[in-house]
Amino acid sequence: MREARYFYVPQAGQRDELPSEEARHAVRVLRLVEGDEIFLIDGAGSFLRCTITLAAPHHCAYRVEETQAQQPTWRGHIHLAIAPTKDMGRMEWMKATEVGWDEVSFLDTQFSERRSLRADRIDKIVVAAMKQSRKAWKPVVNEMASFRAFVDAHQEGRRFICHCYPEIARQDFFDAITAQQGDAAGASDDITVLVGPEGDFSVEEVRYALDRGYESVSLGKSRLR
Repeated sequence: MREARYFYVPQAGQRDELPSEEARHAVRVLRLVEGDEIFLIDGAGSFLRCTITLAAPHHCAYRVEETQAQQPTWRGHIHLAIAPTKDMGRMEWMKATEVGWDEVSFLDTQFSERRSLRADRIDKIVVAAMKQSRKAWKPVVNEMASFRAFVDAHQEGRRFICHCYPEIARQDFFDAITAQQGDAAGASDDITVLVGPEGDFSVEEVRYALDRGYESVSLGKSRLR
């Protein structure tokens, strides 16, 4: 039995041909031919089972046979905002796509060791991870923003900042999420989580976020590498 092949095609149901890069991969690398079955991911919650109708060196056309709408992993919108590590390899291995986060932003903080990155490269890695892990939704990838600009921008729902300062009151992040699930109906399911650089957020940054409605949390008592 032939392995199912997945391709990322935005608005796949409204077109009939793979994007050029995906077409080259399908025809030149995978050697797919007319009549072969493929699956498309539209990045907006659906898989599409398709049949290849044309396999040429620079073009790969398809016919949609079935649209398979997927159920989201959770309700609401989960937004991870993280300060990139000095070693970009670690950021590229971040499993945000595989876990299923909805949006990822990058922060320039006081103790950041990396103050720029290529969002387009991260976006390509996200697409590859989405296909490999077979996720129906593509996370939104945002350009880097300064810490204060991000905190000042409006974010829906509950907002958390993770830090390691014992002198600033914290609750366990996972306890906070569990408590939310047991709250009265009407509580927002949207969540924003801030994660700092290797040197943590500064005390001033934590207090700045708390003054603007963020909740102070930790990721537990263990020291995380």
